[in-house]
Formats: sequence, structure tokens, C-alpha cells
Amino acid sequence: MALNTGLVVGAHGRHFVVEAADRRRVLCHRRGKKVDCVVGDRVQWDAAGDGGVIEAVLPRRSLLWRQDRWRSKSFAANIDTLLVIVAAAPPMAEGLLARALIAAAHAGIASQVLLNKVDLPGAAAARARLEPYRRMGVPVLEASVKQDPPGTRMLLAPLLADRVTLLLGASGVGKSTLINVLVTDAAAQVGEISQALNAGRHTTTTTTWYWLDDGHDAAVLDSPGFQEFGLQQIEAADLARWVPDVAGQAAHCRLVNCTHRSGAGCAVRAAAERGELATSRLQLYEQLYEELSRPRY
Repeated sequence: MALNTGLVVGAHGRHFVVEAADRRRVLCHRRGKKVDCVVGDRVQWDAAGDGGVIEAVLPRRSLLWRQDRWRSKSFAANIDTLLVIVAAAPPMAEGLLARALIAAAHAGIASQVLLNKVDLPGAAAARARLEPYRRMGVPVLEASVKQDPPGTRMLLAPLLADRVTLLLGASGVGKSTLINVLVTDAAAQVGEISQALNAGRHTTTTTTWYWLDDGHDAAVLDSPGFQEFGLQQIEAADLARWVPDVAGQAAHCRLVNCTHRSGAGCAVRAAAERGELATSRLQLYEQLYEELSRPRY
């Protein structure tokens, strides 16, 4: 008997909500530990009782994940764009932003940044801190999601159309407010997933999938808040290529096997001295290089 094909739209532990071809939501579990899936995966599943069993995960076109020295954590699969949300308040955690953008670049996923709450007094300072990202080519959008929902929808509509976008942001930046602005039936979609995960017994999902249109051509994914973002999946020697402003200057470096942390003649350090590379960005690169150079056990 042929297997069914579906989309993972919610997850908690070993339980997964799979959207079938007819758009039914089915509670499934994995066939053993060898089947590792996350929200966004296209899977093959078989009916079993009132639910189903995921037999296989179809090839992914992308996977955003983070890894510290002890474990890895996947955000979502098969996404087209990462939208990192920061805000005028609370102050931007630049380290988390930089790490998320590096992980996305490493995974081949396009990134954008949304600066929220630009109506607050801290907007100018936040805008200044984002300037190095603008200069390196990262699109930086600005909005006041709570104060101007129509303007926010108009701003983001062309960027979200016909693609799958993962929203990433620390607590307090307005991610939940943005979801409610973008998704008119967000509560209903969450309710469907919660119901499929057995009447609220599983109340927390790793990532939640929201359709933006009736045709199911566009979606946004809401990820849980996070405080750390490990990059152990990247080798220290390869770090520079995933940091756009450092990579641009490193292309002119003539030192053999230069790590861009010291040494006369290093083009990266010379650029920082000339003010062409922000000091904060060089310091961040040095911190990450040191972190990734530590022995892994």
C-alpha cells in the first residue's frame, strides 16, 4: 500500500502534527528513533488507528539549526527566508542576531531583519547598531507592529508572498504581536495543532506553522524564544566566509592561513583600523573564532 505524503506543522517530543494532502491534521509518531523530523518537513506516513506513523522524511531543501558543545537543536526545515525580529526595547542582543544570520548563511537561507517598535525613544540607538548589517547587505526593515498593523502588513506582504518564512526573535520584541497581525486566524490554527496534540496535554511546540493564505502558497513559522545560539556546526577556519563584512575584507588578505585575529598585513584588521569594518563586528568575529576553536568532546 502506498504511503501518504504530508507536512509537519507542529511537534512536541515524539508527537507530530502532520497536515495531509486533504488538509486534515493527523497526530503521528515516528517509526523508531532513526526517523528524525522537524516542523516544515515533508514526510511519508501511514495511518495507524486514529493517527499515523511517520515512516520517512523526504529530502530537505534547507534546515536551520544550532549546535552547542553538547547537543543540536533544529528550528525548522524547508524554509526560504529567515526574518530576525529585534526591537528598540528591549535592547538588541547583537550576539544572538549575528549568530542567527551566520547560521542561516551556513544553511543557504536568505535573511532579513525587522526592527520593531520604532515609535519608541530607543529607535535611533537601535538603528545605529544595525547600520553595520545594512552596510554588509542585510535587508533591514522598520515597523511599529502594535501601533501600525496595516502599515506592517503592507510592508511585509511582498516579502512573505509565495514562500516559507521563519520568524526568530528574543522575548519581548513583539513576535507574537506580529503573528497576530499577519495571520488573521492565528488562534484557530494554533487551536487545531493543540487539539491534534491531544486536547492540550502537549501545549508547547518546537515551532508552529501558520498558513498566510487560503491557497497555502505562503506560510510563516513561529519559533520559541531562545537565549543562546551555538554555532558548533561551523569550523573555526571557515567562520570568516559566513560573516559577510569580514569575508569581504578577507578576500584582500595576502597572509597565508590568516585567522584575521592578529598579524601585520592582515587586510581585515587594516580595514578595522581605517573604519571600514566596525570594531564591534571584528570583536564579535574574534569571540566566535575563540569559541569555535575550543576542543570539542
